[in-house]
Amino acid sequence: MKPLHKFVVPLFATLAGILFAAAHLPRAGASPQQTYDLVIQGGRVLDPESGLDAVRSIGISGGTIAALSASAAGGLSGRTTIDARGMMVAPGFIDLHAHGQDLENNRYQAMDGVTTALELEVGVGDIDAFYSGREGKALIHFGATIGHIPARMLLMGMPGAFPAVGDAAHRPLTPEELKRLEEMVDRGLQRGAIGLGFGINYTPGASRWEILQLFRVAARHRAPVHVHMRYMGELEPQSVLNALAEVITAAHVSGAPLHVVHINSSGLGAAPQALEVIAAARERGLDITTECYPWTAAMTDIKSALFDEGWREAMGIGYGDLQWAATGERLTAESFARYRQTGGMVIIYLMKPEIIDALVAHPITMIASDGVLRAGKGHPRGAGTFARVLGRYVREKKSLTWMDAVRKMSLMPAQRLEGRVPAMKNKGRIRVGADADLVVFDPERVVDRATYENPAQFSAGIRHVLVGGVAVVREGALVEGVAPGRAIRAPMAKESARNQANIR
Repeated sequence: MKPLHKFVVPLFATLAGILFAAAHLPRAGASPQQTYDLVIQGGRVLDPESGLDAVRSIGISGGTIAALSASAAGGLSGRTTIDARGMMVAPGFIDLHAHGQDLENNRYQAMDGVTTALELEVGVGDIDAFYSGREGKALIHFGATIGHIPARMLLMGMPGAFPAVGDAAHRPLTPEELKRLEEMVDRGLQRGAIGLGFGINYTPGASRWEILQLFRVAARHRAPVHVHMRYMGELEPQSVLNALAEVITAAHVSGAPLHVVHINSSGLGAAPQALEVIAAARERGLDITTECYPWTAAMTDIKSALFDEGWREAMGIGYGDLQWAATGERLTAESFARYRQTGGMVIIYLMKPEIIDALVAHPITMIASDGVLRAGKGHPRGAGTFARVLGRYVREKKSLTWMDAVRKMSLMPAQRLEGRVPAMKNKGRIRVGADADLVVFDPERVVDRATYENPAQFSAGIRHVLVGGVAVVREGALVEGVAPGRAIRAPMAKESARNQANIR
């Protein structure tokens, strides 16, 4: 019989070889012989769905993630390779509240790591026109709700989509008009609108019954309702808690999913209490979510109903807290009255930094920009919201982890929509089969550069952005001549499609 060591030594050598080989094999769907369209090599991958936080290489083919490799050397072969060593790789950011829906805004959004920008608060009045006007032309993915404001304006024969003015803002509807409005919203949802958008603060003439009836229309389609609430701040009886009670009641009575937009600028000093109410409603089983943006100033059109008599008391500010976006000037009573006649965007300084910090860090808040730029003018949130969270709230303040921040900006928004839009189940994740909407950023440099005085500035540290596997940002610069953005749209009702064909 041979000595024991003559069996043991070869056995351990064999096992060591097997373990070494296994450690260097590509993982999760990878094929050593396959050549992928693109490989992102050696980045620190953050997947908020699985909790993966480790160095990986990613193989991309046909616009989807085809492989993940744990090999330190990459282990994947691609026709094109991105060297992501020292970088972080995350799912592309999903902005649920992006008013900027054109190429100008898409460029700043992409340079902020955004791969999907959706108009879900104000929404649009004509769903088909919105989608057909962007197909094949968009830098990043796009989508919209059917909007209460633009639908109400169409109902009353008024041009434009925002802000609601005159009767569209202030007059209650007749029963016949409400029925027609319900039909308009229903048709928009049949045509694939992501949900129903409300700006109740902009339409004070809309009764609570009108709001509830439209919630019921949304509920029939299992469509989320994105709501800018009726009131803001702490002043009773027109407080944010009163407004929150209205929409929570409507959601409970109707069964519609509810998303409360910008809890920061609606809540103001009472935002922590409003967030506590939302958290308690969630614990009791209500399908309710919310968002905030990391800035202490808001922005809207000075002609809107938000500036009806009593606005200074409701917001707790004066004329000097308003800044005309086009020129940067602070307003007076005289200039306020003058600009109120013409309309235009005004920045509103009204929030406390400590409240914003607490809201951004809270585990149930998503991040959404509420952003728009027009000819380079506007609010810095249109260009720097997501990099601001990464640079200031993760790296500098350390009030969020990298994973927490990525979850708030990718997975949580995707999950909010996936019940209505099944395609969202493949966004906000890094796994085999998910869409290759990805951002590669430098954790040491990522930060916003947009300011209130000069909002049209690209964020720093966003190195690569892929939309459906196509580079829209490469080595920190925009890629020209590409338009990989695709429609984010709910399935369309067959009856509606037949009716539409008959109408045409």
